[in-house]
Amino acid sequence: MAKNDTASVLAFEKKLVLSDGYMYGTTWADRSKISPLALKEKSVRGTISNRFKNTDKVAFAKDPAKLDAKVESANLQRVDACSLDLNQDTLNLQFTVKVLGGISKPSACNNANFKKSYSEAAKAYVEKHGFTELAHRYATNIANARFLWRNRVGAEKIEVHVTAKNSAVKESWTFDATQISTRHFDTQDAKIDQLTHVIAKALASEDDFILLDISCFTLMGRAQEVYPSEELVLDKGNDKNKKSKILYHVNDVAAMHSQKLGNALRTIDTWYPDYSDPELSVGPIAVEPYGAVTNLGKAFRTPKDKQDFYTFFDGWARGETLTRVEDEHYVIATLVRGGVFGESDK
Repeated sequence: MAKNDTASVLAFEKKLVLSDGYMYGTTWADRSKISPLALKEKSVRGTISNRFKNTDKVAFAKDPAKLDAKVESANLQRVDACSLDLNQDTLNLQFTVKVLGGISKPSACNNANFKKSYSEAAKAYVEKHGFTELAHRYATNIANARFLWRNRVGAEKIEVHVTAKNSAVKESWTFDATQISTRHFDTQDAKIDQLTHVIAKALASEDDFILLDISCFTLMGRAQEVYPSEELVLDKGNDKNKKSKILYHVNDVAAMHSQKLGNALRTIDTWYPDYSDPELSVGPIAVEPYGAVTNLGKAFRTPKDKQDFYTFFDGWARGETLTRVEDEHYVIATLVRGGVFGESDK
């Protein structure tokens, strides 16, 4: 028999709403002048560098000339690329984040009993913690420019400008991202604390918001390559004339997916079991129901170990107390991420 507090329809809207990131080129010496970066198409003649099959290896052993013929074959490719102009040495990435309140109200819930018990648990969390821990981690990821992803590697200087504004607030900060770690959230900085306060206040509110306008300057080197998001090509086919790499752009301006920027901002989970294991830890991971890190092909929070979101959420939302406060932070951070979390009523 179905329980009388089963919510088969249950969804939460995301509380960090990001725009796409738009990429511009400029110079570090004069950052007032920026110009949009466009994608370029390249046709290149690459070399064969993949592993050969065992059957090929046997054939090569018998006849080395076959190996010469194989590696001399051209690996023709058409790809998108993006780089700074010859007279530019700095990438400028711009995007916005809207931080919303109302965490105690699901956007959809078909069971009044569950909705009531969840709302009470969420309000108790806000009253106890005030979103300070989560907001500090989001603020740190903005200040350290984690959202640059590959563009952050090898950058000589990184400066992040943040303006927070709504009808009652307008404050601005500038961060030196190279001085703020991406491996932990222990950095003590008065400006991060101020940004934390603004984000926490919006998240803890019933229906308020704050808009963060972010502009990041990254000194990469003259004419260096930059890295917009890569499009997922579902229809790969076998046509040699198709591009093997397609990059993202909006109205001919190179861009980063809002999803990729959002993943960087919510990379705050240091509460998963393997984090403290020097052999297994991969540093902070993005908040996900199963702790999934797709580029590693690994889930760091499994139902088997009872460390996944649903294991914690189902009891917590019905009034149970979690063993660790870190698990409460993880549950709320997953709700801030948003998603559909309905239960089976069978």
